[in-house]
Amino acid sequence: MAPMEKFYGLIFDLERCIGCETCTIACQIENGFISDIIQVKTLNSLDKDTPLGSFIQGNLRMEFQSCTCNHCEDAPCVKVCNFDALTKHEDGIVVLNRELCTGCQACISECPYGAIQFNEMLNMAEKCNLCSHRVNQGLEPFCVLCCEGQAIYFGDWNAPEGKFTTEPRVQELNVRNPEFNTNPKVKYLPLKKARGL
Repeated sequence: MAPMEKFYGLIFDLERCIGCETCTIACQIENGFISDIIQVKTLNSLDKDTPLGSFIQGNLRMEFQSCTCNHCEDAPCVKVCNFDALTKHEDGIVVLNRELCTGCQACISECPYGAIQFNEMLNMAEKCNLCSHRVNQGLEPFCVLCCEGQAIYFGDWNAPEGKFTTEPRVQELNVRNPEFNTNPKVKYLPLKKARGL
């Protein structure tokens, strides 16, 4: 029986994320991006600095979620790119080739998650490539390595004994906007209180 192909992705543990944005900076340093390819936001808010709850009611809190390219199994951005700048590799990573990008921004309009940014200085799109250059060398993406809260996990969704399939809370994983039906390979472990703990 032939081994299953690798299908890489990420898990963001919302319980461990402290909103420090180290992942954002690590991504910029490693890949030479100007845009915030990983955006840290407050849960259920459009920005990072909006607290949840009420001070008066005694439940004021900050809860964070890192958002980046979902490396969708059915990636709309790849389908719309007429210049083959966006490709989906056999290992599931959706990669943007900067040399082929014309700056048409069709992928930006098509991505339902807002995960692709436009670099006006270079007139091209920028997105997370899951540090495929590192993964090809057997290394983890740089954001995973640098995460202060150890809130980002990298692995192979198809590995039968891998960290994703053996994660005790794997049944609790969810994705952003499941109604988009893109089958994202970036998933989230919810907060404990959301699990009733």
